[in-house]
Amino acid sequence: MEIEFCECGGIMEHGKGTMKCRSCGKEVKKDVSGKFTTQSNREEVVVIENNKPDTLPTTIKTCPKCNHNVAYWWLIQTRSSDEPPTQFYRCEKCKHTWREYK
Repeated sequence: MEIEFCECGGIMEHGKGTMKCRSCGKEVKKDVSGKFTTQSNREEVVVIENNKPDTLPTTIKTCPKCNHNVAYWWLIQTRSSDEPPTQFYRCEKCKHTWREYK
């Protein structure tokens, strides 16, 4: 028997024609093929295509490659947690990416 997992990550327990999540209590019914079906209330996931950062904030920052003065920016914790995060920039015009440590 395979272990089934709920959308929340909890383990599903088998019952008579149903399965119930140990964590969130969600129940699903078993269909005639022996497979379990469920309905999800999840919203659609937005996919950013072609690495377009249109949803990132912009700032006035001079690109070291083309000297354009508008860049997208984001923060990533690249070092240990007691160090400040690394700030990345991507030029709006030429798409050159660079980073600055704080």
